[in-house]
Amino acid sequence: MAISTRIKSCLLTVILLSIALHGMAQKADSLSTVEKDGQINKARLTGLVTGGSLAYAGTMFGLYQMWYKDFPQTSFHFINDNHEWLQLDKGGHAFNAYYMGLIGYESLRWAGVDKRKSAIYGGGMGFFYLTVIEILDGFSAEWGASGGDLIANTVGSATFISQQLLWEEQRIQIKWSVHYSRYAQFRPDQLGHSFAERMIKDYNGQTFWLSANINSFLKKDSRFPRWLNVAAGYGGEGMTGGLSNPTENEDGVPLPSFDRYRKFYVAPDINLSKIKTNSRTLNVCLKYLSIFKFPMPALEFSKKGVKVHALYF
Repeated sequence: MAISTRIKSCLLTVILLSIALHGMAQKADSLSTVEKDGQINKARLTGLVTGGSLAYAGTMFGLYQMWYKDFPQTSFHFINDNHEWLQLDKGGHAFNAYYMGLIGYESLRWAGVDKRKSAIYGGGMGFFYLTVIEILDGFSAEWGASGGDLIANTVGSATFISQQLLWEEQRIQIKWSVHYSRYAQFRPDQLGHSFAERMIKDYNGQTFWLSANINSFLKKDSRFPRWLNVAAGYGGEGMTGGLSNPTENEDGVPLPSFDRYRKFYVAPDINLSKIKTNSRTLNVCLKYLSIFKFPMPALEFSKKGVKVHALYF
């Protein structure tokens, strides 16, 4: 993944969180009223379409001015970056597409659009947005469109849409967790200087999860805790470069040799969206905070063997 694309990934995360904060500000009582009577609120829908269009156009213009304008253009082409970062960057694409779909769905439901159309059109928002960026990359001589990224975007959106159409709920969530990694200190320009940068750029500290809500698959009268999930995670270790680890950093300083390998996890998880309180605002906040894997004990499996984490982030 090119450095520019990694910076754009950071921007996408900022946009994602900004939209989520906007969603939290919506009044949950009016949302439930719209869902109950199934009538479209034209004022809200007009506001969503107008505001969303302006935000989209502004974001695309900003991306073009900052990253594409000063680089030579070429005919549309693809690149193969599927072997970079042990495919953890693809997890980031799926994660972003999935939660942009969640926000798109919730926004359309807030405006009174029926559940099926909200799932299809709102749930596809992440795929649409991320695919346009791939097209821009495809016309840039500096980069190129990534087929692997497009597949990951599709997987993320399809994961949301299919569950919403089948079950009208997200029984299996794509989640993300992050922890401090020791590798960024060796290549801070590539992996991040501050912890905030490392959260986005250092894949050694990121884990992507599929978190399944057990109660959702049981009978309605089951007493199994509604908030308890079981999660499977994927991460990587020892990466100071995309395809391989360089022998020296940007300043010519020799770097230690690290073994690059994949890591898999099994852990319990807390589904914050299943915790209901007397505060509608807090319930909405918990729904969006559920994008993060809750720190819990975990089992790690890799070529190094099995490792037990008392608390894994």
